[in-house]
Amino acid sequence: MNIKLASRVRRIKPSPTLAVTAKARQLRLEDVDVINLAAGEPDFDTPDHIKQAAIDAIQSGQTKYTAVDGTNSLKTAIIDKFAHDNGLSYSPKEILVSNGGKQSFYNLCQAVIEKGDEVIIPAPYWVSYPDMVLLADGIPAFIVADHTQSFKITAKQLTNKISTKTKMLVLNSPSNPTGANYTESELKSLAGVLIKNPQILIATDDMYEHILFKGKKFSNILSVCPELKSRTLVLNGVSKAYSMTGWRIGYAAGPANIIEAMKNIQSQSTSNPCSISQAAAEAALSSDQQCVSNMSAAFEERHDFVVEELNKVNGITCSQSQGTFYCFANIDEAIKQTENVKNDAEFATYLLTKCGIAVVPGTAFGLPGYMRISFATSKDKLADATQRLKKALG
Repeated sequence: MNIKLASRVRRIKPSPTLAVTAKARQLRLEDVDVINLAAGEPDFDTPDHIKQAAIDAIQSGQTKYTAVDGTNSLKTAIIDKFAHDNGLSYSPKEILVSNGGKQSFYNLCQAVIEKGDEVIIPAPYWVSYPDMVLLADGIPAFIVADHTQSFKITAKQLTNKISTKTKMLVLNSPSNPTGANYTESELKSLAGVLIKNPQILIATDDMYEHILFKGKKFSNILSVCPELKSRTLVLNGVSKAYSMTGWRIGYAAGPANIIEAMKNIQSQSTSNPCSISQAAAEAALSSDQQCVSNMSAAFEERHDFVVEELNKVNGITCSQSQGTFYCFANIDEAIKQTENVKNDAEFATYLLTKCGIAVVPGTAFGLPGYMRISFATSKDKLADATQRLKKALG
């Protein structure tokens, strides 16, 4: 029987980052020597005190349903985090805990986007933003910012992209996939445009907030322009900073009416996040943060090594990242020099099959001619990978 699928399914594609990671994992199971530089998760284990909090939660019987929007104690920890780290004040009804940062953004799109609404997304972008907008019947509106402008959009670009259909702007800083981080002055320029356009909501994805290099201080759009709070959703989670990707806890803060709508959507999809994971997330946010600093320092050391080595490879140029555990390298010349390779997707396939290196092509993030490299792996593997690149490309 040929069952016709819903049109919404045909609008979207599987996550390319997850697909590459799965392919690398499969090759490893087949005893192929693959270095995975495509993974979007830290290689560190979840810190012991966080795991212990989960064990304690299990043993004390915290294994039942919780409130859809999260336990009171976790929401209190999130509120305290915003106050301490960001100088932002929220009440419990302005907080929603979800099953990862991805669900937070999905809930938001379902809550506020209607058919024909445009959502401005700077490119390169995290791969799931456009598809989740499409699932909400919205229209992704891209602003391209390549390495010549440090992968960051300008106020002029934003002004020119705004239309009568613009409903929301998405900002992700530090950025996946580029590691670019907006400065306070750059955010102030964007905020100046947004102040003049009160109909536009803002989603600031701060998932990599704590992974910044060279002593840089984190700022988001509300740090520089508190006047935007009534229409800004702050999205964050514990996945990256605490190496808790599999625990699936994200959270959002914003206007109570939007948070309530997101909660209602979540109540009819997944209900509450895992009770055990919530206990672990509470411990992560409430305890000593040295584990976060240690991981960030390790990522910075790896970043410096990888960028230096990539720029020694024929046909590859790589800008410095300001944070995250990614760098976004330009491979236009490498593509031209590689036989039977016409684009970045084919180049990524070439690296996987010929060199045993898994990367994600820039096309997946809306900017062809680049590749995202994750340095969330050991220094030895990074050294091996860059040596393979040098051997393959000269």
